[in-house]
Amino acid sequence: MTEVKYDFSGKVAIVTGARTGIGLAAAQQFAQAGAAVVLAGHHEPKDEAAALRKQGYKADSFAVDVANEEQVRQMVEFAVEKFGRLDFAYNNAGIQSPITNTADLALDEYEKVMDTNLKGVFLCMKYELRQMAKQNEGGKIVNCSSMGGLVGLPGRSAYHASKHGVLGMTKSTALEYADQGINVNAVCPGVIHTPMVDRMMKTEKHAMDEYIRDIPEGRLAEPDEIADAVLFLCSNSASYIVGQALAVDGGYTIH
Repeated sequence: MTEVKYDFSGKVAIVTGARTGIGLAAAQQFAQAGAAVVLAGHHEPKDEAAALRKQGYKADSFAVDVANEEQVRQMVEFAVEKFGRLDFAYNNAGIQSPITNTADLALDEYEKVMDTNLKGVFLCMKYELRQMAKQNEGGKIVNCSSMGGLVGLPGRSAYHASKHGVLGMTKSTALEYADQGINVNAVCPGVIHTPMVDRMMKTEKHAMDEYIRDIPEGRLAEPDEIADAVLFLCSNSASYIVGQALAVDGGYTIH
């Protein structure tokens, strides 16, 4: 974990895709800042939540398929029943797809990516927003897009379509709820040292080597560097930031 930068005592956060990588780093940072955290994931992050509790933090876990509306509804209800409210949400769950030209992309692969990456963000926001609006005390939602939401790359049409979609949904939703004090923004991570990227480095080494060569900083980011941006967007320091896509990509999308 990184140093504590914010005081989120008395606040409650949900983080999806929280078992590994960026999601786990964000959940750890929320907990370290004093928030109670629900770590949610398709494979329930029981051990990760238990590790936080062992360190004296407030945390619990929940198994959720973010493409399943009933499970998402139950996730938000669980957070409120467990900790009393909902103040922050980091909708991080996402999957990648193999490099495939669009004409060769199987429909079921396209639908799988869109279900998790775009439908999942929609469903999470739907129930997070309802709870935050009911509390009438504002809130912060951060959606995980990608550098793939800002640029195109060959062989990645399904993934990039989903991540561009996250940004469109983020902007429209931000306009709907800004006057209620609910700020909705997105982070756009570059190539991050996560288990997903580790797998891609093995199965798609040539393509990944090319991506890394094109990063002006010349390195992968660590999950905590993205989590830092997430917590900033949930802090009072970002109270006037609405509907933005914050690229945390070592300069990739401007090179």
